[in-house]
Amino acid sequence: MSWGTELWDQFDNLEKHTQWGIDILEKYIKFVKERTEIELSYAKQLRNLSKKYQPKKNSKEEEEYKYTACKAFLSTLNELNDYAGQHEVISENMTSQITVDLVRYVQELKQERKSNFHDGRKAQQHIETCWKQLESSKRRFERDCKEADRAQQYFEKMDADINVTKADVEKARQQAQMRQQMAEDSKADYSLILQRFNQEQWEYYHTHIPNIFQKIQEMEERRIVRIGESMKTYAEVDRQVIPIIGKCLDGIVKAAESIDQKNDSQLVVEAYKSGFEPPGDIEFEDYTQPMKRTVSDNSLSSSKEGKPELKFGGKSRGKLWPFIKKNKLMTLLTSPHQPPPPPPASASPSAVPNGPQSPKQQKEPLSHRFNEFMTSKPKIHCFRSLKRGLSLKLGVTPEDFSNFPPEQRRKKLQQKVDDLNKEIQKETDQRDAITKMKDVYLKNPQMGDPASLDHKLAEVTQNIEKLRLEAHKFEAWLAEVEGRLPARSEQARRQSGLYDGQTHQTVTNCAQDRESSPDGSYTEEQSQESEHKVLATDFDDEFDDEEPLPAIGTCKALYTFEGQNEGTISVVEGETLSVIEEDKGDGWTRIRRNEDEEGYVPTSYVEVYLDKNAKGS
Repeated sequence: MSWGTELWDQFDNLEKHTQWGIDILEKYIKFVKERTEIELSYAKQLRNLSKKYQPKKNSKEEEEYKYTACKAFLSTLNELNDYAGQHEVISENMTSQITVDLVRYVQELKQERKSNFHDGRKAQQHIETCWKQLESSKRRFERDCKEADRAQQYFEKMDADINVTKADVEKARQQAQMRQQMAEDSKADYSLILQRFNQEQWEYYHTHIPNIFQKIQEMEERRIVRIGESMKTYAEVDRQVIPIIGKCLDGIVKAAESIDQKNDSQLVVEAYKSGFEPPGDIEFEDYTQPMKRTVSDNSLSSSKEGKPELKFGGKSRGKLWPFIKKNKLMTLLTSPHQPPPPPPASASPSAVPNGPQSPKQQKEPLSHRFNEFMTSKPKIHCFRSLKRGLSLKLGVTPEDFSNFPPEQRRKKLQQKVDDLNKEIQKETDQRDAITKMKDVYLKNPQMGDPASLDHKLAEVTQNIEKLRLEAHKFEAWLAEVEGRLPARSEQARRQSGLYDGQTHQTVTNCAQDRESSPDGSYTEEQSQESEHKVLATDFDDEFDDEEPLPAIGTCKALYTFEGQNEGTISVVEGETLSVIEEDKGDGWTRIRRNEDEEGYVPTSYVEVYLDKNAKGS
């Protein structure tokens, strides 16, 4: 089967068909290009997805990935990232092995097609030229034959006419002979041109056109084979990454199989175990017998025999007293215990001769107020816990992690010791390197001045000593938590700054009495021994370094108020003062005058202007 013999007369259709073949090839190239773009886009989206769910460094989320389920998820994200890389490989290979080659091949194909059809058109033009010569020769031969016939007929007519002279007859005879010769010449020329045309036409239909069409056929078949090979390459590119994609999927399966629920449960225990013992049985309260509550008027704490057993919500242990500063505590002890007086009937103080009077209340000794507070709030047995609670309120973590439960504190201290040891090792290696460099300088002075390293060496040595002291301090705290030491040493106590003004016995009692409340905060057992050791002087010393409350706004006195009760302060109408604590719902506002005099006034007696920034904070 050959296009030259079967399709010798389908030049135009073959031209259209080959152009269609090139269009198909270009369409396939476009298809592969779009596939590579999809692969790149898909790989990019997969990478972004993997990156989106990766844990952020130095964040709480990163700590959660110690669990096997989270580790498996992290492995899944990493495998997904590798999976995306394989799609990028698919895109790159399709571009290099298919798209680039086919684009170059299409250009070569177009050039070859153009050359073949140019040769075909050239052969067509040559045969058409020969045909035109044949037609021209044929018409000339026909014309000469007709002219020769007319000249012969004219000669015969002249020769038969007796009235025509002999000269005219001879002239007609010569003309007839000349036309006859011309006809013979035209016939010979026509015959020659006809033979030549037949030869050209035979060569055209049996040699030139078949050769040209055969080249076009081979070109078209090569195009078909090339597009088939490209499709195979298209499949092979996908097939080549299947093993790696399979490994990625196997990695995900392996990560899923590595999940250990028991291990995760143990990690939860390690993360949240407090180390406290569960609470004991609740004692029976016999309400048939009157409860005796004896409070000494001459001491800040009740006697052991007369101390009432506090019960809050049916629990035998009270929650740690709120972590507030000294001035708040003293104000609580001395704040008014009655509702504030109503404002005067008229806006002018003259309407009320003596001005509004605060509630009449006999002043009581400070010890009575303190005892009243101790019977209404859980008692404080350890001011270390108070300082710890104060740190919690302020969002500050103590240096010795005393705000954590024992087990969590031990882990934090162990981690801190390990970090310090790593820093010490790092600084030690640096010191050894500097020492070796100094020895090299001593042996080879031309390489450098040994004295130039003394300052750096001294600095590194000093850093090592600081780190060792710091590590020793944390090791002492760690030993205390683990029970290797009965209590913290005096040096560690001074370094932490949390135990000044306390005795060693008090600290020991605090460590023994520490308990855990249901909401995760710390409470202290109602230890009778520690109650007798808490003195007012200890209480004051614990808060000597506390700063006064900042002002949160100002107020203007609308009426004159004579503060007669303990904890109140007198104001004059029109006076401007600083507000340090707004009304908590009891009708009293706490104010300050001249940074050293403060107390409560009825909220209805003043107009308060709170500072937005202070209130928001």
